[in-house]
Amino acid sequence: MHQPTASATLAPPPLRRRMAAWVYDGILAAGVVAAAAAVALIAASQMPPEPGRRVTQAIVFALLGIYFGWCWSRGQTLAMKTWRIRIIDSSGKPPSLARALLRYVLCWLWFAPPLALAALVPLAAAQIAALTAIWIAIWALASRLHPRRQFWHDALAGTRLIDTRTITP
Repeated sequence: MHQPTASATLAPPPLRRRMAAWVYDGILAAGVVAAAAAVALIAASQMPPEPGRRVTQAIVFALLGIYFGWCWSRGQTLAMKTWRIRIIDSSGKPPSLARALLRYVLCWLWFAPPLALAALVPLAAAQIAALTAIWIAIWALASRLHPRRQFWHDALAGTRLIDTRTITP
């Protein structure tokens, strides 16, 4: 594990690579979700449908938080490793578990606005999917407005993504 030094160039990865890692992380997270959902469904099987659904959602949310928090507090997920991306805090080290969990909660900004709208306005699944895709594109492109070209949830969490290909000892 290579730690950036004070003299290292800490360039952000290009948006295309960050989004490729984001998609890859989503695919890997689907496995975590499947396992979490299986556990949650067993736990909620004796409950009425609505509370059982909420329990399932809470368990999946928590297990994803544990997965991403653990990975980010060590500097990267498998997808980030594949795409040569690391996550650091303001001191140049992997974020603390607390900061990684804060980033996890803030990462829901990728999905919260379209899902909140869908909760308020009756929409078909295809409309929700389209709104979500549009919002993801807007949120990703908004990183171009950040001075360091970071995602805004990283700025809010006090983390940043760096391109490990640009780190020089």
